[in-house]
Order: sequence, then structure tokens, then C-alpha cells
Amino acid sequence: MRNLILATLTATAAATPALAQDTRFAGPRAEAIAGWDHANVPGGDMKDGVTYGGAIGYDVQRGRTVFGIEGEITGSTLKDDSRITPDTRFKGEVGRDLYVGGRLGFVASPNTLIYAKAGYTNLRTHVAYSSPTTNYDGSGTDGGYRLGAGAEYRLGGRAYLKSEYRYSDYGGGARHQVVGGLGVRF
Repeated sequence: MRNLILATLTATAAATPALAQDTRFAGPRAEAIAGWDHANVPGGDMKDGVTYGGAIGYDVQRGRTVFGIEGEITGSTLKDDSRITPDTRFKGEVGRDLYVGGRLGFVASPNTLIYAKAGYTNLRTHVAYSSPTTNYDGSGTDGGYRLGAGAEYRLGGRAYLKSEYRYSDYGGGARHQVVGGLGVRF
């Protein structure tokens, strides 16, 4: 009996580090993000800007596969004030962006996760257009989808860095972003 208890304790102790490694990309997380932002809108491209904000998520890890859900809110410095012709002017401003979606990844090394993501995004904008025949000034929201891919690198403990490219399509316009993030798992 003593040998059985000793063997069970030894097997449990040996399995514990392996179990801890299996869940290094699991659980709730929160992060701050910032990066390059570019929008294509009807009538042209907006000047480049900076996107900034935060995200929360929850991941589950099974072996080397990681899948999770996430939500994000960002702002942007994207603005444009262009004179198309001497009598025609376009002004545009990108506001907040809400995103909810999922991601699927694989553990490429003990500290690196490679993933793809997809979900719904909702953008607030303000657009003004004036010409000799037309004047428009309005704000609105546009819903669409986001696709992206990235890598997350575990710094040690609960902290991580990430880098990500994402494409968002709102029906009448598109957006390209490259962001970096600093996060923590709880």
C-alpha cells in the first residue's frame, strides 16, 4: 500500500508541470493596444492615423490548440480634410470601433501563440461633403466583419506581447490596421 501511495504521488508530481505548460495560453486576459490605422472610404483613402484602445478575452487551450472569444473598443486619429476640386470638399473622421469575435490558434513554441481571428465590428464615423450641387454632413455607424492574424509572445509570469494585422470591411469602406499590444492573463 505504501508503494502504491508513493507511486501515485510521484506520478502526480511529474504530471503537474506538464499540465501547467498545457494551459499557458488559457484563461481570461486584458490588454492595451495601439498601432497604425488606414481607411479606404468612398471617394478615396484617408490619411494614415493611430488606433488605440483595449481588449478583453477568454481563451481555452487543448493541447497545442487555443480558441477563444474577445471584445475590443478602440478610438482613432484618422481624419481627412481634402479639397477634391476648387468647389468640392470632403471631411471625414473615424470614431470609436467596437469589435466582438473569436480566435483560433496553435502553440508554435513554449512561449509563442500564432492565431487567426474573425468577428463583427461596428464603426462610428462623421462625414461632410460639399460641392456646388450637394451638401451632406452626418454621423453614423457602420457594421461589418473583421479578419486578422497575429502572434502572442509570453513574457513570463502572466504578461504577454502581441502583434497583429487586421482587415475590416464595412460594406462601403475598408480598414487596414497593424497593432501591438501588451496584456496580462488572470
